[in-house]
Amino acid sequence: GSSLKEKRQVIRSLVETTRRRFNVSVAEVADLDLWQRATLGIAVVSNDAAHANRVLDKVLDQLEANPAFEVGEAQVEML
Repeated sequence: GSSLKEKRQVIRSLVETTRRRFNVSVAEVADLDLWQRATLGIAVVSNDAAHANRVLDKVLDQLEANPAFEVGEAQVEML
C-alpha cells in the first residue's frame, strides 16, 4: 500500500509483535509522516551487556528476515 494509514497499521503490528516476542520496548521515533520509511527505537534493559546485545541482534535478524521491510541502518548504543 501507499498510504500513511496502511503504514501505521503495518508498523503497529510490527511493534506489538516485536514487543511480545523479544520483551523489548519499541516505538516509531521518526519519519512518522513518510509512508515509505519508519525509524524505530528499540530498548532493552539488562545488567548484562552481552545479553542486551544478543537480544538486539535477534530483533535485527527478525526485521531483516521479513521481506516486507528493508533495514537501511542500525545503530546500537549502550548506556
